[in-house]
Amino acid sequence: MSQPRQLDSPLYRLLREENISGFNAQRPMDVEVDLSGGDFRGLDLRALDAQGINFTDAYFRGTDLRGLDLRHSRLEGASLAHAQISGTYFPADLSADELLMSVNFGTRLRYRTR
Repeated sequence: MSQPRQLDSPLYRLLREENISGFNAQRPMDVEVDLSGGDFRGLDLRALDAQGINFTDAYFRGTDLRGLDLRHSRLEGASLAHAQISGTYFPADLSADELLMSVNFGTRLRYRTR
């Protein structure tokens, strides 16, 4: 697992600039968007269409994720330290305890294996 990083991607830059409507308009809907390992610290992503985004190993410290639907996003290894998650849908394979550990202590998310 590597440290969070700035990604070399026009779509990533739109998110870093908090141009969520621009991201939603430009993202391809028929393929997965790979933002794995990205640094999303402190951003307001509330209006993001997150379906089909690969956030594996991403870093969301202090990020506003309220109301997002992340059920069809990949979050394995992501950290939600101190993120705002009220009203957020998460993949069913992530337990509430796993999410709380990540929000409260910054642990990396692990999907249930049984």
